[in-house]
Amino acid sequence: MRAKYVLPALAAVAALTLTGCVDNSTPATSGSAASTAAAIVKDDAAAALVPAEVADRGTLIIGTEPTYAPNEFKNEAGDPIGWDIELATGIAAKLGLEAEFQVAKFDNIIPSVAGGKADIGASSFTDTVEREQQVDFVNYYNAGIQWASATGTDVDPDNACGLKVAVQTATYEDTDEVPAKSDACVAAGKPPIDKLKFDTQADVANAVVLGQADALSADSPVTLYAIAQTGDKLQAAGSTFDEAPYGMVVAKGSDLTAAVQAALQSMVVDGSYTAILDAWGVTDGGVAEITINAAANG
Repeated sequence: MRAKYVLPALAAVAALTLTGCVDNSTPATSGSAASTAAAIVKDDAAAALVPAEVADRGTLIIGTEPTYAPNEFKNEAGDPIGWDIELATGIAAKLGLEAEFQVAKFDNIIPSVAGGKADIGASSFTDTVEREQQVDFVNYYNAGIQWASATGTDVDPDNACGLKVAVQTATYEDTDEVPAKSDACVAAGKPPIDKLKFDTQADVANAVVLGQADALSADSPVTLYAIAQTGDKLQAAGSTFDEAPYGMVVAKGSDLTAAVQAALQSMVVDGSYTAILDAWGVTDGGVAEITINAAANG
């Protein structure tokens, strides 16, 4: 049996609290049809690649931190939803397995997969050469970075020295992008960027809405979703930049890597991959070929 999720109506979502803040934990939803992922059927060739210990168990244990809407977050019942969750559920279905989501802190997921506590990680992981030293990545989407600021306040991501910029802890924006920009400021004799770290993307957006931060930096689909949720509270700051691949995380050298790649490629071929992206309004980053370790291999 595979989990069924209700898709949010992105254009209609305005889940604001009485203070005008973002609340991604209880998003508005609409529609009663089963998700595309729930209708995906097993691919025998892909399933044949699954390691015996996983196949015998019958479940695919998937580590995720559901705090990054619309990629992965929670519905009103507390269940993980989002297009990344849909894809991970589809992978399990293609492999003849049941998806079992293991909620964890973002920075604990890679160690969990590397240590065998989870089979894969599905949490909008940007594939980097550094991360590839610990795990393998099955690449399935290209996302850029998009900043946002309070409506009516223009912020240039390339000229943000001295500003307060909110990010989610352990994301690429936290570990790489904003620090690099801040270092460039210091090298030019300008004040560094004051990076404000938050545990959830809702808190990141709220920091800008409430004036605690001048801007936020997040992956493009996440920022655009936050802008839609806050109505007229946020605006895009500059254009999308630094496009990079997302990857499903798999233990380094595991036979499961090829199985996950085959499952996703099967979803591309049968159209379920595109259907999921389209339902969530994130088709711009879709790919035609599922690859492995794109950061190192180009």
